[in-house]
Amino acid sequence: KMIKDLIVRLMEEANDETEHKGWCDAELSTNEQTRKEKTESVETLHAEIDQLEASSAKLAEEITELTKSVTELDAAMAEATKLRSEEKEKNEQTITDAQEAQTAVSQALTVLSDFYEKAGGATALLQQQQPEAPEIFDKPYQGMQAENGGVIGMLEVIESDFARLESDTKSSEASAQKEYDTFMTDSKVDKESKTKDIEHK
Repeated sequence: KMIKDLIVRLMEEANDETEHKGWCDAELSTNEQTRKEKTESVETLHAEIDQLEASSAKLAEEITELTKSVTELDAAMAEATKLRSEEKEKNEQTITDAQEAQTAVSQALTVLSDFYEKAGGATALLQQQQPEAPEIFDKPYQGMQAENGGVIGMLEVIESDFARLESDTKSSEASAQKEYDTFMTDSKVDKESKTKDIEHK
């Protein structure tokens, strides 16, 4: 009987060991599968990290370029404003000078016209009636009015030149101001766009 009990006991131990081995094999298989899944997950996460780092580097480079562009745009706008200011001041001075010159020429024309009207009836150097007057002074001296357009003609041309200068300068000023306004508007829109891009990257 003791041998039988021993055999039964050994059989039970063998069964227990078989069950335990089965459980260990199942656990090993489960652990191997879990390890395989976790390794794949780690590899996927490493790939995502690499991709995000590359994306981050690219975004940092784009932000640097956009910041540089905004700085250059600010400098261009400041330079354009400075040049526009100087040009406007010069144009305003030219317009003022042209208007003053037109006034001065107009006054000179009035004075000369009055002089020539009055000179039309006078004779120069006529002192006393002499029996025989020299031929030179027998008719009134009226100046050199008709010769090559005369002084009055020349002054009228000068006056029209100053009027044209004033008109051209005003037109040029309006055109330059419009061009400047367009540039500034476009630049501000571009700057706002780039600033928003920087904020959203």
